[in-house]
Amino acid sequence: MPAPLITVTRQYGAGGSEIARLVAEALDWTVIDNEFVDQVARHAGLPPGQVAAQEERAPGLLERLARTLAVASPEMFVTTAGVPRAEDDESTIARVTERIIADAAAHGNVVLVGRGAQAILAQRPEALHVYVVASRAWRARQLVQRLTADPADVERVLDDTDRQRDRYVKEHYGRVRQDPTHYDLVVNTERLSIGGAAALVVAEVRRRGWDQTRSAERGTRN
Repeated sequence: MPAPLITVTRQYGAGGSEIARLVAEALDWTVIDNEFVDQVARHAGLPPGQVAAQEERAPGLLERLARTLAVASPEMFVTTAGVPRAEDDESTIARVTERIIADAAAHGNVVLVGRGAQAILAQRPEALHVYVVASRAWRARQLVQRLTADPADVERVLDDTDRQRDRYVKEHYGRVRQDPTHYDLVVNTERLSIGGAAALVVAEVRRRGWDQTRSAERGTRN
């Protein structure tokens, strides 16, 4: 049986990354967020500006995936005359991302945030797909407080980011990202709070008995 995993799709500003972190901490799983894609992008010579730059959280698994990816798929990173540079080719980044997600899914016990993971792994058994939402007004307020930015600027970035994420999933995987039927859980952080939403995800994982897989692995190593 494949090891379980969680995908977290989120509206911008709804707290999806925070939920993923809390869930991973509670389950002792690994988070693969935008920062890992950035690590691989740098490793492969792709521009870090096209992926989120955040601190790596679990170097053991992440470094292994990055090394495997670079060795197994060097053609992704070769640019020659007449071939579009990787930083100008979203499809190249999508292919890199798909390989990262596939390798992480093979390992299991991971929380995958964004990057179309819910679409890439739509048919994957033992996957819990979570969609994190909140009202536009609530998300805008959270972002204004977090970024200390002008509300008009925040609202523009909020709309542009959601639109870009929707387009990416639609163009590459032919799926409507905001369709609730694609998910096992849709959690509203405005109503539940980020901590409450994370607790619901953890409770569902435990209801399915998936939290036992990590304990079993630790027992085997011991």
